[in-house]
Amino acid sequence: MGKSKPNNPSLWSRAKAAARKKFKVYPSAYANAWASKWYKSKGGTWRGADNRVKKSMKGGFTMEKGPAKLD
Repeated sequence: MGKSKPNNPSLWSRAKAAARKKFKVYPSAYANAWASKWYKSKGGTWRGADNRVKKSMKGGFTMEKGPAKLD
């Protein structure tokens, strides 16, 4: 799975700093989700792989992968 990177690193730094103030434990899943939502609400965007969890047809969850690299 690829890694997404913020297109605006300074805004992402502000989001992480706000999450550190808001949550007792950072990094954590809740703090990172909150920071990501805050970053996006301020107009931040991402580049790289799409790491969102997609629902499968059978009701479970699957991870969608990007195109495979052929060497």
